[in-house]
Amino acid sequence: MPDVRPAPRAELYPEIQPYNSGMLALDGRHHMYFEESGNPHGAPVIFLHGGPGAGAAAAHRRFFDPAHYRIVIFDQRGAGRSTPLGELTDNTTPLLVADIEKLRVHLGVERWLVFGGSWGSTLALAYAEEHPGRCRGLILRGIFLCRNSEIDWFLYGLRNLFPEAWRAFTDPIPEAERGSLLKAYHRRLTDPDPAIHMPAARAWSTYEGSCSTLMPSPETVAYFAGDVVALGLARIEAHYFMNNIFLPENSLLDNVSRIRGIPGVIVQGRYDAVCPIISADDLHRAWPEAEYHIVPDAGHSAWEPGICAALVRACEQFKYLNKGG
Repeated sequence: MPDVRPAPRAELYPEIQPYNSGMLALDGRHHMYFEESGNPHGAPVIFLHGGPGAGAAAAHRRFFDPAHYRIVIFDQRGAGRSTPLGELTDNTTPLLVADIEKLRVHLGVERWLVFGGSWGSTLALAYAEEHPGRCRGLILRGIFLCRNSEIDWFLYGLRNLFPEAWRAFTDPIPEAERGSLLKAYHRRLTDPDPAIHMPAARAWSTYEGSCSTLMPSPETVAYFAGDVVALGLARIEAHYFMNNIFLPENSLLDNVSRIRGIPGVIVQGRYDAVCPIISADDLHRAWPEAEYHIVPDAGHSAWEPGICAALVRACEQFKYLNKGG
């Protein structure tokens, strides 16, 4: 019989609630929030949120068919509902990779589909390169390889496209310190006094939110300005940027040969200002086997209509692979 498949869905699935959630002890300091929703016996998929430090949200469950997928969502160290919020001690990329493996073992998953956008794409690549045998596939959006050039673009280059947002980002920093915005912000974000670190966190996070969509989105900016998102995102991003994400420069591209046998889909907004398309292009040239979808009328956010539709379609496409869970 021919393989007859329905036209791929492009709309988000309805809201659902988790059937399981908990806090996984990672060490003596960190506890990680996780949840499962959808089909307990379905094909496992893990969602990796952005930032680092932004945390996951209920809406992230909606990319996946709940009748088919066992949907695993968690908040990375220091982010969202994980505790302590904004904690930088023992918070590195290799430890985040180890946390994903610890969660996989805890949940009894053999292999899973890995879905990540922005920093989530970074972490997905790092995880897959370390544990390729545990990945059924990769769905990556808004590629961020965390190279020095990308960090410099975020701190300085974005003023060429969003001068108003960049001025709001730099105005809290005395002019004498603006030659090293990262150090200036890192110093304020790690200050124990909330009167110092919270205004810095809101300024950093609001800047990122303001630059994340092709068209202005007050809802996006308001989400980024919330206290939990702002503190986790700003403090942990600055921490990771200060430490070159705790990986050798260009290591994600240098080790892409480890994942070339894994099915992959890359979704990238043509006008993504936060994570410019050059990084997605570099990744696809190093990994030509992956499907590459450029959304012509989109910026960075996963909620841009074209990007959202492409991500849902990618999840639908992976339903036709063997479960492997």
